[in-house]
Amino acid sequence: MNKYLPALAGLALAACTAEPPPERYAVILAGGTVYAGTDAAPAVADVAIEGDRIAAVGDLSNAEAGLRLDVTGLAVAPGFIDIHSHALRDTPETSGLFLYPDAENLIRQGVTTVIGGPDGGSPLPIGESLAMIEASAVTVNFATFVGHGSIRELVVGPDDRPPTAEELEAMKAEVAKAMQEGAYGLSSGLVYAPGKFATTEEVVALAKVAGEHGGIYISHMREEGLELLASVAETIRIGEEGGLPTQLTHHKVVGAPMWGKSAETLAMVDAALARGVDVSIDQYPYTASSTSLAILFPRWALDGDRETRLARLADPERRAEVRAAIVRNIEVDRGGNDPANIVLADCTFDRSLNGLNLSEVLAQRETEITFDNAAELVITLVEAGNCSAVFHAMEENDVVRIMRHPKTMIASDGGIEAPSERAPHPRNYGTFARVLGRYVREQGVMPLHTAIYKMSLLPAERIGLSERGRLEPGAIADIAVFDAAEVMDTATFENPHQYALGMRHVFVNGEPVLLNAEMTGARPGRVLRSQ
Repeated sequence: MNKYLPALAGLALAACTAEPPPERYAVILAGGTVYAGTDAAPAVADVAIEGDRIAAVGDLSNAEAGLRLDVTGLAVAPGFIDIHSHALRDTPETSGLFLYPDAENLIRQGVTTVIGGPDGGSPLPIGESLAMIEASAVTVNFATFVGHGSIRELVVGPDDRPPTAEELEAMKAEVAKAMQEGAYGLSSGLVYAPGKFATTEEVVALAKVAGEHGGIYISHMREEGLELLASVAETIRIGEEGGLPTQLTHHKVVGAPMWGKSAETLAMVDAALARGVDVSIDQYPYTASSTSLAILFPRWALDGDRETRLARLADPERRAEVRAAIVRNIEVDRGGNDPANIVLADCTFDRSLNGLNLSEVLAQRETEITFDNAAELVITLVEAGNCSAVFHAMEENDVVRIMRHPKTMIASDGGIEAPSERAPHPRNYGTFARVLGRYVREQGVMPLHTAIYKMSLLPAERIGLSERGRLEPGAIADIAVFDAAEVMDTATFENPHQYALGMRHVFVNGEPVLLNAEMTGARPGRVLRSQ
């Protein structure tokens, strides 16, 4: 009996084409455990690549290949899609996509496509950014959302005020332009200035435009702590009233007073789905977040440009009010009730601070470790130029509960990193491998085929990447081959610049970028456009 038939029987893998297969393929991955990307059990099969496409899946033992790789015992899956990536920032000089075009931290996790422009921030105009990437040589595929905050900054400016009728129309025109230039939807960062100055109605108006062009709305919600439930309701409302799919991005529960509330947020998602709202979720598998220290500031303190904000802080009374608000955020929100839970990731004005928590900095400065002094330290760091930081304020049970939800996909909220003076969140190096190793293999939170679905077909279908995220004949040959018994993240909060283990081969658009666990130097990544 053919050795493949028992494994293939009754499974949803695509068979070889009806026509006789060609005698020779460019690549054959032989004898691997093939995961189609669907949430279904795998089958042992061969996979053939010709050009940039998957040419056949099945028994190819009689076919020849320019490169035949024996992948017996290894998982063969669609390349993973990171639907929330900071691979591209405001300028090429600060963007990992240009600084580290090989994207080794992603390739070694099996990530082949990243979606940029999250949290309301994206370079404008979108078309110019995509053309710049296209003129470069990068290893991963890149697509993007357009940022609501970036559009608001362009049209309205940094001030806390509603747009005029003319400005709102100009903002809508910017969304339409970005969608026509290839954006996959509208992102918002309603916890960040200037996005946080927008009303729900403003965001709905812009989301409608994205929806009319086939896009989705994806949001870093206004609050993920004490006001979490209201923020989830707002995100659902924007999708419902905007008439487009809506997504809670990097969904989490921040601050001990709210731990366990994921049961309620997921019930809200389920209720919305039941009444016909198209809601989804993405998540990274850690109990710490990472963003700017300014997230600890009250809304009113972020109104205006940097000069205006600094002048406000120079007023002793206003400074005291800001300090009190930060104290509360340290106690019950991002600070996790301990200044030591806030760890500086990158202070560009003084990188000797990177990796130190607020308590350690206070101790170095021979200052008593109190909430009030920690809040004053935050203010002085922001005045000096601001820092990114890691905030330890989440709980494992919420992480697992959100991960298990059928509408949750995996995303890093990281970017393209390489060893440097920065002390970034380990999610940059470990997100996808951590799910496969810690949560699938070690803890049994979900089957491997479900995790792969959450990393491939689910995000691909969410934004309409019809030829990616699946392993079937005719699909683009973005493929990750890994040892399911070995795959694991090694990056830690103390030592984040550590590559994941277990990935053997990775193909992007049919070309090997990782072969026998070694980077090949190939850069076949493409710009992906929605239209």
